[in-house]
Amino acid sequence: MTAPAPAPDFGRFVAASAAAGRLVVQPRMGFGDPGRMRAGLARTRAATAHTAGTLTVDSYTRVGDLAAARAAVAEGSRLNGYPIAAHSPATTRAVLDGLFDADFPVQVRHGSARPLAIVRALTAAGLDATEGGPVSYCLPYGRTPLRESVTAWARACELLATGARPGAVPHLESFGGCLLGQLCPPGLLVATSVLECLFFMQFGLRSVSLSYAQQTDPAQDEEALRALHRLAAEFLPDGIDHHVVLYTYMGVYPRTEQGATRLLEASARLAVRSGAGRLIVKTTAEAHRLPTVEENVRALETAAAAAALAGPPAPDPAAEGGGEVYEEARTLVETVLGLHPDLSRALPAAFERGLLDVPFCLHPDNAGRSLGFVDPGGRLRWARTGAMPIRPDAAADAAPLTSAGLLAALHHVADRYDSPRHRDRDSHRDSGEGHDRPQATPLTV
Repeated sequence: MTAPAPAPDFGRFVAASAAAGRLVVQPRMGFGDPGRMRAGLARTRAATAHTAGTLTVDSYTRVGDLAAARAAVAEGSRLNGYPIAAHSPATTRAVLDGLFDADFPVQVRHGSARPLAIVRALTAAGLDATEGGPVSYCLPYGRTPLRESVTAWARACELLATGARPGAVPHLESFGGCLLGQLCPPGLLVATSVLECLFFMQFGLRSVSLSYAQQTDPAQDEEALRALHRLAAEFLPDGIDHHVVLYTYMGVYPRTEQGATRLLEASARLAVRSGAGRLIVKTTAEAHRLPTVEENVRALETAAAAAALAGPPAPDPAAEGGGEVYEEARTLVETVLGLHPDLSRALPAAFERGLLDVPFCLHPDNAGRSLGFVDPGGRLRWARTGAMPIRPDAAADAAPLTSAGLLAALHHVADRYDSPRHRDRDSHRDSGEGHDRPQATPLTV
């Protein structure tokens, strides 16, 4: 009698890939039409890379306007993602049939502060991996009150933990390592990712991933990723499956194909050097429009090739990771955990008191007294920290923030990678050597 095929397990797939020395690469991809969505998944699976699949939901579903999503499906309107809560479970299972298995796990990505309908739909279709978080999918994405997002995410975590198919190990990835995408010093990104994964565990999840988005300086990014490994080892209990996922740069992206490709390749090398298990890629179309399936596949294969040439990661990244980012992130994590043992109470309290404060975030529940800047060496620093228990950079310039200064900082990475001069300095910059970066305008007040 033939043994049943092993069930898909997102966390186990990434762990097995890491043990074999292979970086998992994953696109952001979503189409409203089930046929196009299936074709995109099939091309992702067939790519010359070690891939995981993605169902990215549409904007109507993300904000909870399911009536509009259903109307769009009924009318055949084109959507900017897959409306998983508007399609029937049978439709989604047909999209996945013959593709979704132990060798090709699929994750649902969405951006919702109220994800219950999305989690209900994905579990009904037999899926068990998604991402987000009560802070990271609330503050940057709208005006949903943080306490409402926390309550909604607690219920969604419980549903994901208990509603998955028998024998499954549901997986949830924190988006905390991204927040607004750029100009947030990495200590807060690392701390948010750790805190959200602890929140997931509190509400029943046993397999999580901690995220970090590539920022302005390769050496600082590597330090941040090692700090994330170390803090995960310190704060997540034994028996919790976890890995680190890196996002290719989430800010203003290079406009040239060469610049965009160099930035993607740099992120792949960073992922390997720092021991990340998975990389979420960007395409050369990022600065211009939504990418095609072919552009997504090309990005996956480019990242995989760069990772294969990067050499082995440094040994045992969890054993390292001290330094400024680690100390800052640990202070923030311990401060929040000290407010209340229940993170559904501690996280809102931390924002109410300004103990967590995301720079440039206009959400009404964010204090808005912190400010980041890009220093002349290209590293992200704090100009102001508000009530957070960390110190601003003592060398921060006292010049006021100007629109020109903000635009220079927002375009710092794109301009650097688009510059023809960058081509010959890639290897030095990736390793933290050759700090001949253009002088950046500090963002201070």
